[in-house]
Amino acid sequence: MTHIVILGAGLGGIIMAYEMKRKLRREDRLTVVNLGSSYSFVPSNPWVAVGWRQPQDITVDLVPVLKQHGIALRPEGARRVQPAQNRVELNDGSLLDYDFLIIATGPALAFDEVPGLGPDAHTQSICQIGHATQAKTAFDALVKRPGPIVVGAVQGASCYGPAYEYAFILDTALRNARVRDQVPITFVTPEPYIGHLGLDGVGDTKGLLESALRERHIKWITNARTTTVEPGKLIAEEVHDDGTVKATHELPFAFSMMLPAFRGVPAIAGIEGLTNPRGFVVIDKHQRNPAFPNVFGIGVCVAIPPVGKSPLAVGVPKTGFMIESMVTATAENIAALLKGEEPRAVATWNAVCLADFGDDGIAFVAQPQIPPRNVNWASRGKWVHAAKIGFEKYFLLKVRQGKADTFYENLVLNMLGVGKLKDIRIETAE
Repeated sequence: MTHIVILGAGLGGIIMAYEMKRKLRREDRLTVVNLGSSYSFVPSNPWVAVGWRQPQDITVDLVPVLKQHGIALRPEGARRVQPAQNRVELNDGSLLDYDFLIIATGPALAFDEVPGLGPDAHTQSICQIGHATQAKTAFDALVKRPGPIVVGAVQGASCYGPAYEYAFILDTALRNARVRDQVPITFVTPEPYIGHLGLDGVGDTKGLLESALRERHIKWITNARTTTVEPGKLIAEEVHDDGTVKATHELPFAFSMMLPAFRGVPAIAGIEGLTNPRGFVVIDKHQRNPAFPNVFGIGVCVAIPPVGKSPLAVGVPKTGFMIESMVTATAENIAALLKGEEPRAVATWNAVCLADFGDDGIAFVAQPQIPPRNVNWASRGKWVHAAKIGFEKYFLLKVRQGKADTFYENLVLNMLGVGKLKDIRIETAE
């Protein structure tokens, strides 16, 4: 009997649980360790933050759905991984042994790296459902007493799509409330240009996003290093290509949402051989950690080097389709190991993204995500907003049914009309 433990039940972890379960033998055990017993659909957090969704609309109770599929759930959460001992210490002090560990924790949010940043200080966040709920309260106050908005991401962030989404969703929501004319909006980002997205752009994301910002009267500052946030004021240094300061901006705000940098969660950070200096899991092309070969990593928690050079730290996003690719490869490789074979599945890391603007949006496909690419496409239209809603409903339905696999293959790619993007490749024997 083999015991496989999945650390985390977010977007990657929940897909991993269902896909891994299908690959196991009858005698094998599968356990998911998560802090809490619910799953929430993070891509809908921007909608929660303006009141277009309620938290319960995008939340699933994992206890019955995992039990139905014979998957154990430990909701205590992990205090520390002990890879040399093949076990996880849980937050209640108990120990959980494993034969294989799949780390799918997502990131820790490094609000502390910028003084005054975060929902416990002076800015809002949409990274977690609790943060989005708090942002909704602040948004309601903004509608009653309109004033300037500062929205975007700080240096070191690695997920820029939600920042753009929320800027445009705020614009739409404020227009619906008939107060947009009283609310100047400034988008602040460390990206070297609008639409870089941590990917050096995809298709014409630069032109499409710049055009959308102009249409909606949203000003922007790129190459921006956020140095500090005070009550009602964000201070950012705009830098030249060589990193020297070009200008310092003091931006007043009545409402601000700035995405933070990411780092590894405390349960894995600082473990020699397992993680890099930022606490992200080091993996090889088979999603496997070189120092501890029975440990695999998927999703936002894995280490990926930045795409190209930029004056400020701009991380690479791990999009949903890319994570799904990692999941499929990991499931195939662990299944191979259980048969006494060597891992041969390699994730292709293609990117498919729907960025909602509240009434239209931008979609892009990058194959692979890291350039140079075979497919490099982006498009804007009202259909993207409809597609994002459809995807949300489809994904949550599948989670509740216990069939959270190949979402993008089955739905998004068909809507985009770009055909199949193979999510893994199997290495042939030499």
